[in-house]
Amino acid sequence: MNWFIYYVSLTSGKNYNLLMCRLCVNLNRADKCCWYNMPMKYKKEIIAVLDPMCSWCWGFEPVLKQLISNLPEDTRLSLLLGGLRNQGEQVWDEAFRSYLMMHWQSVHERTGQPINLDLLNKEMFEYDTEPACRAVATVRELDQTRQFSFLQALQKAFYQDARDITSTDTLFSVAKEEGFDPESFLSLFLSEKMKEKTKDDAYKARSMGANVFPSLVFIDEEGHLCVVKGYKSFEQIEKLIGSGM
Repeated sequence: MNWFIYYVSLTSGKNYNLLMCRLCVNLNRADKCCWYNMPMKYKKEIIAVLDPMCSWCWGFEPVLKQLISNLPEDTRLSLLLGGLRNQGEQVWDEAFRSYLMMHWQSVHERTGQPINLDLLNKEMFEYDTEPACRAVATVRELDQTRQFSFLQALQKAFYQDARDITSTDTLFSVAKEEGFDPESFLSLFLSEKMKEKTKDDAYKARSMGANVFPSLVFIDEEGHLCVVKGYKSFEQIEKLIGSGM
């Protein structure tokens, strides 16, 4: 396991429960771990590992809303962008489009989430999820309280409206529609800082074993991790929360 629990008092005078990655332990930077810094008012955390262009993450969207509405007061919900596919990783051919159609239909049948198949009619499409992940990471940097609502806005744009959210122009438009200052969003989105932070998200998710989308990582008050992979109903998640994980 690459995670450690430390109880420290920072210069602010507040007590913090720091779950530290091995990198920050080695660099002796307990006060600003690259991963985790949780105020003591939260005893537990649930980390949602999602990708805006993952179909099962779109199917999971109503469950996520229920989870947000019913989150225990002592539990924090965080978000990591997993990075489903990278540029050049998948050829946009008939076989891949058929694969997507099969999976998208399965998601619709199981979850009831609407999926617009018009995207599959495109002759050319680069199924690169990094820009959409980076857009959500950018919003998290601008206003952390709106990261999940922006994620859902991108999911709807892609799966319901068949908009190309690999396009910077589309991401810019969605950010504007969601009330963000477009210039501030674009400047940060295009920065090397956000490109690195997006890579960090994917690395952190994989380092915890969350290599399936969606995944939920449960961290209890003692720092133990439990990774739940794949789509789950809210009732299944509720049982896990009730069991203490």
